[in-house]
Amino acid sequence: MKKILVSGCLFGWSCRYNGSSCECLHPIFVRWRNEGRLIPVCPEVSGGLSTPREPCEIIGNAVISRSGADCTAKYLAGAEEALGLAREQGAALCILKENSPSCGVRSIYDGTFCGRKIPGQGMAARLLRQAGLKVFSENELEAAHKFLAENERSTSRLTKRR
Repeated sequence: MKKILVSGCLFGWSCRYNGSSCECLHPIFVRWRNEGRLIPVCPEVSGGLSTPREPCEIIGNAVISRSGADCTAKYLAGAEEALGLAREQGAALCILKENSPSCGVRSIYDGTFCGRKIPGQGMAARLLRQAGLKVFSENELEAAHKFLAENERSTSRLTKRR
């Protein structure tokens, strides 16, 4: 059974910047959870940030808090922790929280703290992709399900040939 690295807030952990969760209750996600496939991680907490914490956004190559503090090192440390966990657990793919400065898959906030989103990736999403992992957002669960099924079928065929 293939494992899936998931954002802790989607798993139900209260680890978002404001101390909340955004638990994913999509039937596919719930089934994976019940099957024991999910590996939750919060890269921001793993990188040493508290919950709750000041909101941060990506500006250029840096992650900056609303008050102007450079939090890039903690976001990078958390991204590396997430990648290490994915490798250690043999994750086949990742489901990450869209718009997050850590986990944004296709969009992030624009760095002005005005609520505008732009195309981009969070620090952990980028590092996981660079390492060769397939990364989806919570809005792409059907595509992730298809990818996982194909991955498991191809692995099963390889195992049978041996």
